[in-house]
Amino acid sequence: MSDSNKHVTWGARFEQGPDDLMLRIGESVSFDQRLAKYDIQGSCAHARMLAHIGILTQSEANDICAGLNKILQNIEAGCFEWDIEFEDVHMNIEQALTQLVPVAAKLHTARSRNDQVATDMRLWFKDSCERIDTALTRSIGALVGLAERNKNIIIPGYTHLQRAQPVSIAHQLLAYIEMLDRDRTRISMLFEQANICPLGSCAIAGTTLPIDREFVALELGFVNDDGQPNITQNSMDAVSDRDLFIDFTTACATIGIHLSRIAEDFILWSSSEFNFIRLPDAFTTGSSLMPHKKNPDAFELIRGKAARLVANVQLIMTLVKGLPLSYNRDLQEDKPPVFDSFDTTSLILETLSECLPGIEVNKENCALAVADPSLLATDVVDYLVLKGLAFREAHHVVGELVALSEKTKIPLNDLPYDMVSAIHPDLDRDWSLVFNIDRALDAREHTGMPGPKQIASRLAYWRSLI
Repeated sequence: MSDSNKHVTWGARFEQGPDDLMLRIGESVSFDQRLAKYDIQGSCAHARMLAHIGILTQSEANDICAGLNKILQNIEAGCFEWDIEFEDVHMNIEQALTQLVPVAAKLHTARSRNDQVATDMRLWFKDSCERIDTALTRSIGALVGLAERNKNIIIPGYTHLQRAQPVSIAHQLLAYIEMLDRDRTRISMLFEQANICPLGSCAIAGTTLPIDREFVALELGFVNDDGQPNITQNSMDAVSDRDLFIDFTTACATIGIHLSRIAEDFILWSSSEFNFIRLPDAFTTGSSLMPHKKNPDAFELIRGKAARLVANVQLIMTLVKGLPLSYNRDLQEDKPPVFDSFDTTSLILETLSECLPGIEVNKENCALAVADPSLLATDVVDYLVLKGLAFREAHHVVGELVALSEKTKIPLNDLPYDMVSAIHPDLDRDWSLVFNIDRALDAREHTGMPGPKQIASRLAYWRSLI
């Protein structure tokens, strides 16, 4: 073997080392070095298993683990030198380890980089799911805080971006919380999907050596609720499965979509046309030309970054869709979009959590907007239904009232009674009592509605959880 190829772990059957361009296109250490902690964790567990089955002595396993821990300290201190000639995080660590502990040449017994990286990524997914869950919980807490501070403020609810019916601002904020709580459920399911150990699958077909896969799973915490080891059941699937990558990026994209919708509402509410809220200076910017501008950049960037989260899903799915079993080098490209999804999701969740406490609600403008009597047109329909009219007929009657209001330019609740009674005899003189916001909300106390007691109950529920 030539000197230029002697460092390559697979180089014995080659007469010539890889071209510089091959090194550049083939390296992944520039992005997979962030797996170092998990790679070292997996290697220590593997060393202990090899000692458990007698391939390593206990002393050798201890020396290997001590060397790995020293390398981890150097990495965390920023003084470890990564080299693209060793391609990836695994080989960089192994080369450094064998210099410290020569017996570490035995460490790669009964494993491949294929099952090694699959294990690293599952450990990373478990850790990342916990961190995203924490960030989601913080965002829910910030929304609860904003809702509690403004629970008595009523605004128009919108459908088709047109005024629809009155709701408390807390009710709308609670809708966002429901979205983020569903995201927590998805992340929790992903954690369980990741909690299965592939180590021992080797490159494709396992090994003839007497390994103990259950031992490794227990060492690494791949266990069920009863403390029993979870291990993959098919070696080919274990090293080529990328469902977790697809599902993780999809969950992040869904979080991004939810935050994008939240951001869009806050952007609208902060505009002069709505003027329901004032955003904190710390999360807005000005214009280089127009001195009066206060732009909702933080929320616009949340909305924009949601697009790249969606794109990452497409990248992973396109990468995997045509691959034959089992491992193919294409799969090296699965990590950048997954890492980016985690980083971006974490960033936009943190931004939302930090921005919400500084939002101020413009009570006066909200009250002005919700004073629109047409918001209670449906309540007039209900008034007629309670008098015995069929809903469709009652809807038609109120439609005529609205048309009359628009034609005469008289607010709906101020229409003269002689005009009102001429449309339908069941419209008694008390019909205008319907136009009371407090009455309208007090009548909506069934589960899921924006009645004050319902709002207080849901806020107390979420506060107890966080």
